[in-house]
Amino acid sequence: MIASEPALLSSIDRAASAGVGQLRTRLHGDLHLGQVLVCRDDFMLIDFEGEPQRDFEERRIKNSALRDVAGMLRSFDYARHTALHAVSAAEAGRAKLAPLARRWERELRAAFLQTYAGVAVAAGLYADAAAFDAAAPLLHLFELEKALYELRYEMDNRPDWIGVPLAGIAALAGADNPTRS
Repeated sequence: MIASEPALLSSIDRAASAGVGQLRTRLHGDLHLGQVLVCRDDFMLIDFEGEPQRDFEERRIKNSALRDVAGMLRSFDYARHTALHAVSAAEAGRAKLAPLARRWERELRAAFLQTYAGVAVAAGLYADAAAFDAAAPLLHLFELEKALYELRYEMDNRPDWIGVPLAGIAALAGADNPTRS
C-alpha cells in the first residue's frame, strides 16, 4: 500500500475540489446494513447515534450526506465477506464463490448509487446526474476514510476481521474509478 501513496494523495486533492459547494446536513453517522430494517414494502433506518468511537460534538457536526453513502457501500463489502465465510468454511470453496460474490457486490453498489443519485437529483441536492458524478472523488475519499475507521475498530475489537477493511483499503488505494462500480 505504500506504493499507492501518490495515488491516494492525488485522490485526496481531487476530493477536496469535488467537495467545494457541497450541501452539508445532519447525518446518520453510522449507516450500514445493520441499521436498516425492512418493514412491509419499505425500509426504516435505526440507531441515529453515529459512530460510537466519535465524541458527541463530532457526531453533531453537519457534513456531506455522501459520508452515509460511503458507510453503506462499505457495508456491502462486509456483507460479501460475511456471506463467503458463512457458506464455505473451506478456503477452496470461498475461492470458487469469490468472483460471484464480487459481481453481486458491484451490481449492488451500482444499483444503490444509481438509485441514490436519482433521488438526490430529484430532491434538488444535485443539479443533475453529472453534478452527482462530479462528487465521485469525495465519495471515494469518504469510503476510504470509513475503511480506515473500520480497520481501527477491527484491530481493537475483532482482530480476526481486519482482513475485510485491509482488502477494502487496498482496493480503494488502487481504484482508478472512484466509485469502483
